[in-house]
Amino acid sequence: METLELTVQLRTLHPQQNAVAQSTAKRKIVRAGRRSGKTTGAADEAIEEFLDRGRILYATPTADQLNRFWHEVKLALAEPIDAGIFYKNETEHIIELPGTEQRIRAKTAWNADTLRGDYADKLILDEWQLMDEDTWALVGAPMLLDTDGKAVFIYTPPSLRSRSVSKARDPRHAAKMFKKADEDTTGRWAAFHFSSHDNPHISRDALADITNDMTRVAYEQEILALDKEEDPDALWKMATIEDNRVAVAPELGRIVVGVDPSGGVVETGIVIAGRIGEHAYVLEDASLRASPEGWSEAIQRAYKRHQADRVVAEINFGGDMVESVLRATDGNLSYKPVHASRGKQIRAEPIAALYERGLVHHVGDFPLLEDEMTLWVPGMGMLSPNRLDALVWALTELMMGKSYEPPGVVRYA
Repeated sequence: METLELTVQLRTLHPQQNAVAQSTAKRKIVRAGRRSGKTTGAADEAIEEFLDRGRILYATPTADQLNRFWHEVKLALAEPIDAGIFYKNETEHIIELPGTEQRIRAKTAWNADTLRGDYADKLILDEWQLMDEDTWALVGAPMLLDTDGKAVFIYTPPSLRSRSVSKARDPRHAAKMFKKADEDTTGRWAAFHFSSHDNPHISRDALADITNDMTRVAYEQEILALDKEEDPDALWKMATIEDNRVAVAPELGRIVVGVDPSGGVVETGIVIAGRIGEHAYVLEDASLRASPEGWSEAIQRAYKRHQADRVVAEINFGGDMVESVLRATDGNLSYKPVHASRGKQIRAEPIAALYERGLVHHVGDFPLLEDEMTLWVPGMGMLSPNRLDALVWALTELMMGKSYEPPGVVRYA
């Protein structure tokens, strides 16, 4: 009888990819640059596990990101698929050995809900920095219980631009996991770091040229794969914010909702702050990505929740539309339009100076807002910082203009 010989076409891994593949740690986290080969390495690891009769679930936030992984596993397993040994379902992105639990499945997963309904021997979360943290804590970890399975987390340190589309509540959650893994001494966790330069298969000329199209910090994050908590050229320093952070606000005399509207493609900045004496307190970051009706409702809720005195909104986007949308649901709302006649840096610098003088306090943590504050550099062509803009409008109204303190009246406790 003739024996059918089939081959599996695995790519040759570069040394950093191979180090990840050879690690036996139950929890691995990979911090890697764009086009560094991280997804190709994940595909190779998935295929090896699959051929060893494993069940693998690969998840990444979007279909575009999923396609690279799916292309790699299909290419490697093409011969046994074509021979009918393995079954392939393009719609569900499944390759499996019929009648067994042996399977590779790739799916999109922004958050915990989109990951539900499966289990695995190995879970691979790619572009982990863009996912909601609960994707792992509430769904990913429990799905490995039956098999005492393994997990691989893959991420590129996010720039401000990529953070703007993230589902993460804390944009530094992947960096914090990496640090924890790197400090682990039990052998359960392993951390790996490689940059785009470590991939021998990408153009050196293109990699050198891309530096002309990126800010320094974006290059360090997305090419060198370095976790950056702040830019040394940013107007705000994390240490300054931390030094003046408080757990509870005192009784406040005036409260303002600052708004930087958007058209729904990017976030509308909504930041609430109050003042008593010479000090201001940032109470909430209620920013969100929504339609005008959606962010109008969010502003109304914040206004009532904090018993605010005024909404201050930039009118460069939408002009009178901002006021008309707000007043459509609450004609009694106190509203002040402001026009950005000066550049962001000129408007932001006096507010940054107030922070340096210890006059502004964050009541709790606002990771996304603080990311914009400590990573945005004026004049570098970076994504418009909507949360930061809303903060500046609120604090400018409270601290830099004709402010008032109703005598003997407190509005917030």
